[in-house]
Amino acid sequence: MADAVELEAAGRTVRLSSPDRVFFPERGFTKLDLARYYLAVGPGILRALRNRPTTLERYPEGVGGESFFQKRAPKNMPDWIPTAHIAFPSGRSADEMCPTEVAAVLWAAQFGTLTFHPWPVRRDDVDRPDELRIDLDPQPGTDYADAVRAAHELREVLHEYGDLRGFPKTSGGRGLHVFVPIEPRWTFTQVRRAAIAVGRELERRMPDQVTTAWWKEERGEKIFVDYNQTARDRTIASAYSVRPRPHAPVSAPLTWDEVGEAVPRDFDLATMPARFAELGDVHADMDEHAYSLEALLELATRDEHDHGLGDLPYPPEYPKMPGEPKRVQPSRAKKES
Repeated sequence: MADAVELEAAGRTVRLSSPDRVFFPERGFTKLDLARYYLAVGPGILRALRNRPTTLERYPEGVGGESFFQKRAPKNMPDWIPTAHIAFPSGRSADEMCPTEVAAVLWAAQFGTLTFHPWPVRRDDVDRPDELRIDLDPQPGTDYADAVRAAHELREVLHEYGDLRGFPKTSGGRGLHVFVPIEPRWTFTQVRRAAIAVGRELERRMPDQVTTAWWKEERGEKIFVDYNQTARDRTIASAYSVRPRPHAPVSAPLTWDEVGEAVPRDFDLATMPARFAELGDVHADMDEHAYSLEALLELATRDEHDHGLGDLPYPPEYPKMPGEPKRVQPSRAKKES
């Protein structure tokens, strides 16, 4: 194993031990390759993480080894990396790291962080999201092309309800994420309600292709709009994050013209630096926008009053929420009735 190396980012030096440790055996990518990747896309991933409480998905021995999600800021974290105190649905709380410079990303890579999972809030207000995140999740029998079709219709929905602009990116797997920068005026519960309204409107327009059904047995071969990814403590892999799969894919920001033209396999640890060098961060202007959710919340109110469509189930680890329907799998509910 080679001696440690030092990398510099904006005047900050980060020490990388065991730089030759292989993290992706199928491709031969090492810890040093990972760190250099994050240095190459530094302005992009920092734009996605800046001042956000961030959970680290760590693979200290690489993708073939054990892994874990680290929510609490590590005890050995340098004092130049700030934190934010966040509360979980369980009632517990923790201090999470909030990257403010590329060196913080390199420091996390030193400890085997492949994927960064930022909260949709900033550290100066951890209770009011500034992003509406729509997760288009292909179910068995569907693929990325189906998510693309849903994404284009989603773009129209967002435009019609508040003239919202969504910023699409690959998930790094088969799905697509669309992020909408919003004013930090609403609670997690309200933002989740807006996500449900988006999902239901998309489902109405594409009933054979899209579903908001929480229970897998009810989804069928459709694209699931995972509205619960907007619930408190649910996070989505950031743009430019490397995903823990053998070929080292990354979550790639796209222009809308590229949605349907590019495919997830186009973007990995080896190819993204060249794209970034040529195009820069195609979502660089995202923080210049902050949209209103009022039109979507009005749609949610109409769904409830006119169609009797109220809340949908939360994930199982959440406490029972006001107005939430029974959190029981439909097939099990039938057996018990």
